[in-house]
Amino acid sequence: MVNIIPAIDIISGECVRLSKGEFSTKKVYSSSPVEVAKVYRDLGCQRLHVVDLDGAQSNHPENLGILEQIATVTQLDIQFGGGIKDEKSLISAFNAGASRIICGSMAIYNTELFVEWLNNYGSQRVMLGADFMGEKICVNGWKNETDRTLDDTVEKFYKKGLKQLIATDISKDGMLSTPEFYKYYKLKELFPELEITVSGGISSIKDIMGIESDKIDSVIVGKAIYEGKINPEELKRCWQKE
Repeated sequence: MVNIIPAIDIISGECVRLSKGEFSTKKVYSSSPVEVAKVYRDLGCQRLHVVDLDGAQSNHPENLGILEQIATVTQLDIQFGGGIKDEKSLISAFNAGASRIICGSMAIYNTELFVEWLNNYGSQRVMLGADFMGEKICVNGWKNETDRTLDDTVEKFYKKGLKQLIATDISKDGMLSTPEFYKYYKLKELFPELEITVSGGISSIKDIMGIESDKIDSVIVGKAIYEGKINPEELKRCWQKE
């Protein structure tokens, strides 16, 4: 079975979800991301997906204090992204308790530095976050579409040692509309050694159970949990099987 990774997205210190990355659609689900993380830990979660959405709109992380609290309290394996644009931010996030760092915009704009991070910090600690609309990669909090395709972007870094990818279908994110899994299966066929995480669109446990686990390693789940489409007992049973 694929690994289920719950998402905690943070704006102004609160746990939120967006639809298609639009900040105008923000819905607050908890005033305490730390308490939400503790719930997941107690259900048996091993890895957590934490995104600093304030940081994603700026040039540096803005919620490292919350990251540190979550890491200290839960001891979970945390993959963290949002505003990691330079090495100072990267090191600060690691020091705050992130096990893995997700790099999106900076990997597109500063390819050489991203490859340097892969080499210096290791491909198990540095991940590519590829956010796409249709075939094209989007950056800067999904506001700007580039001329680069998902396949070409992944291929470039795969050849340089990339081992972990989080691919987010922006059109599905927060919409509870079921991912188009064939896009991810295609990536696995092209890059068989890549650990692929699906992000965007998971609507139920049924979605997850239907995944071909030899082609997808993990899924990120956010709104489906908050909206009660996936209940805690279902998560607990899944995590007990991992």
